[in-house]
Amino acid sequence: MASVTSLTAHVHQRLADALTAALPETAPADPLLRRSDRADFQANGILALAKKAKANPRDLATQVVDRLVKGDVIKDIEVSGPGFLNITITDRAITENLAARATDPADRLGIPFLENPGTTVIDYAQPNVAKEMHVGHLRSAVIGNAVVQILEFVGETVVRRHHIGDWGTQFGMLIQYLDEHPHELDHEAAENGAVTGEEAMSNLNRLYKAARTHFDSDEEFKTRARRRVVDLQAGDPHTLATWQKFVDESKIYFFSVFEKLDMEIQDADIVGESGYNDMLDETCRLLEEAGVAVWSEGALCVFFDDVKGPDGDPVPLIVKKSDGGYGYAATDLSAIRDRVFNLKANNLIYVVDARQSLHFKMVFEAARRAGWLNDEAKAEHLAFGTVLGKDGKPFKTREGETIRLVDLLDEAIDRATAVVREKAEKVGLTEDEIVENGQYVGIGAVKYADLSTSAVRDYKFDLDQMVSLNGDTSVYLQYAYARSRSILRKAGDARPLAHPELELAPAERALGLHLDQFGELLLDVASGYEPHKLAAYLFQLASHLTTFYEQCHVLSDANPKEVVENRLFLVDLTARTLHQGMALLGIRTPDRL
Repeated sequence: MASVTSLTAHVHQRLADALTAALPETAPADPLLRRSDRADFQANGILALAKKAKANPRDLATQVVDRLVKGDVIKDIEVSGPGFLNITITDRAITENLAARATDPADRLGIPFLENPGTTVIDYAQPNVAKEMHVGHLRSAVIGNAVVQILEFVGETVVRRHHIGDWGTQFGMLIQYLDEHPHELDHEAAENGAVTGEEAMSNLNRLYKAARTHFDSDEEFKTRARRRVVDLQAGDPHTLATWQKFVDESKIYFFSVFEKLDMEIQDADIVGESGYNDMLDETCRLLEEAGVAVWSEGALCVFFDDVKGPDGDPVPLIVKKSDGGYGYAATDLSAIRDRVFNLKANNLIYVVDARQSLHFKMVFEAARRAGWLNDEAKAEHLAFGTVLGKDGKPFKTREGETIRLVDLLDEAIDRATAVVREKAEKVGLTEDEIVENGQYVGIGAVKYADLSTSAVRDYKFDLDQMVSLNGDTSVYLQYAYARSRSILRKAGDARPLAHPELELAPAERALGLHLDQFGELLLDVASGYEPHKLAAYLFQLASHLTTFYEQCHVLSDANPKEVVENRLFLVDLTARTLHQGMALLGIRTPDRL
């Protein structure tokens, strides 16, 4: 089924046609249509067009009204103030448009695809091998996953990339220590699945601390560890095999955390720093040959006129260090080459902490100078702010340490389970359903708190507020969905069925018009990589639904059959829209809550 054209688009086109008829020389004309509290829509574009044409705006507005086609979609239009147009839609148009969405056989609710979809590589959820994930990893994972889901839904081809930290000097220390203490890790247990993710990371943490202590206190061991770094970079088979064991152990942990976050992570999508090793020499050579990078004090650098240090001297992007090692820039630039030329990507999105903004600014500019990024292949740093505690300071433990992500998620699930349990008896939930819904509500609360805030802003992590049934929380939205499903279950023989001939109550009209905006909203969210706009839309939808419940009795015996069916239709479509929207944010919607 083709996508359903929104009422907004219908009205916009009719206004544009009427404007062109009134002022042919201004074509194409934008009526600047928006939702309004004075009518269903208001058009403000006539004022600017009248000024340009040196015409009276109210006279021009009147000419537009005279030329406007009314009846099937537009019920009424009036000129207001200096030349605004207030437009009211017919009830039939609202219901018929929603009915078309509801009967979409593809179950996409009539949502359109992108006109010119391409291929986007999204770099997100970047944990480090042999290190625990902390609260700082949360935002990259949650935001990145939502952007992936939204882009795929509107038709973009998305390639996931998890650029894990799996290379560097620390591995020489770890590999050498494990060689000298081979029983420190029980690889056989891990390979047989006898070790949980947290146990695997606990073992690695213990190993790392022991190796670090040995490294700091024994000069001979330090020398041997540094030689191991050289062996690793040179591709020594035994050293690489041991390194691979660290990666495999860490992946057990990574997958367990992402499973708790209710995110699907495929092993093939994990391409860490090591995945670009074979490209580093060529990347440096190409940059040097193109004149993008130059040698300075023994290092291969890229300089920028607008990037200077406190002393006023240029701050370079170091691609190759003076000791022959490679910096993060070499790996990131090699990754751009791979993603543009091998994966054929049109867009590269990096969901990374805002503190890395300068680094990515320089990397992207270096890639543009080299010709790897251009109008056909663009890169964007989707920066995000810091997670704060209730005190407004960076979120840490009482001891000042970074909070482990698994601890934070477990606490969210515990809090949410307690909230679910309070309502369980009334709803008739089993213990298994309480536990399952507690996970859905807890993880949903954490995700929604993040996604309902613009990515660039910091936000406060307040579990008490996150699991509240009131306010802008995922729990409020989940309960709105569950209430909808409850009404549909109680409907008996009555079925959701649209009746375009019926006059709609104000709350029905408001709900219907908001439902109509879902498709355009998703395309806007996808174009700007802004999932917080989808979260805001869903909260407003749940709020409209609450008002509808209060003002329009659905299953009342006093209602004619047609009214019951039409209101069930609105409940059903709202539930489906909430379910789809929340799924795109990575949040589950239990049927009973």
